[in-house]
Amino acid sequence: MSSLNLWSILSESKRIINAHSRHFLALSVIFLLPLSFSLIVSPTIFHLITTSSNSPTIHILLRLAHNQPQTQTQTQTTFNLPSPFPLLLLSLFLLLVFSLSALATITHSVFHGFFGRPVKLLSTVTSLSSSFLPLLLTSILSHLILLSLSLPIPLLLDPNLSFSPITLTASAILLLALIFLLFYLRISWTLASVITIIENTYGIQPLRRSASLMSGMRSTGASCFLFFASLEGIMLWSGSLLAAVASDSGSWKDWAFVLQIVLTSAVLTILMLYNAAANTVLYMYCKAVHGELAAEIAEDFAWQYVSLPFDEDKVPYVVSVVSV
Repeated sequence: MSSLNLWSILSESKRIINAHSRHFLALSVIFLLPLSFSLIVSPTIFHLITTSSNSPTIHILLRLAHNQPQTQTQTQTTFNLPSPFPLLLLSLFLLLVFSLSALATITHSVFHGFFGRPVKLLSTVTSLSSSFLPLLLTSILSHLILLSLSLPIPLLLDPNLSFSPITLTASAILLLALIFLLFYLRISWTLASVITIIENTYGIQPLRRSASLMSGMRSTGASCFLFFASLEGIMLWSGSLLAAVASDSGSWKDWAFVLQIVLTSAVLTILMLYNAAANTVLYMYCKAVHGELAAEIAEDFAWQYVSLPFDEDKVPYVVSVVSV
């Protein structure tokens, strides 16, 4: 089992993606590229809005508007821009749809590509009709559980609360225990989304199934999670840092800034693609460790073979049927 490590998962993921490069490129352009571009560009837009709202010109205009007569103010309110809160909700909803759609389609394609089956873009996209809603329900359930367990953490980190040394020690131990529990559950549920898509289950069943399959493979799952989480975090942090520098210097209209945004979005897209593919490959490896993959492969290719019955004391021959 020593060969089942992060490098073998990445190598197998790369092999499957390269074998169907056009297919995964199309999925990345349709689902992942808008998602990564939005995540990279949103800090820039936020910095531009906050910077413009704090500028002296805006404050002067607001003061002049406040000093106008009441009648003019009432007529002016009819031309105010709508609240950005509905737009924010719409943006978050679209990001959720794109992320779940990308995860479902990439997992579906990698699973079939692992067995050497043909993958087609139309059939992959149409598979969303049966996998999107279960994936959404499973994702909501898992995040609600993790969120409920993490609620005491802000209270334990509140600097305004005064604790005695004994209480402080107990709080530190409880904080470390909660962090370890959250990390343990996150690693144990790594395969929940893959199981939801491939095994057509949802809710608590994929979470239990994932924890069962990850038994003995949690170190590999943890290394895979930390690898992609750190790289994607670096990309998002660089995008936020780039947005702050561009908004302060006013270089967001420069072509170099646009090029950096495009390159960062492309790298983040590739990382998301390999992350989804690696989780699917990890699912196959976990099934192999638990002895489930051999039976599935035999069942998958059973239609290609015909067993000829002979005497019971003889070993039957297996003839491969090849259609020309």
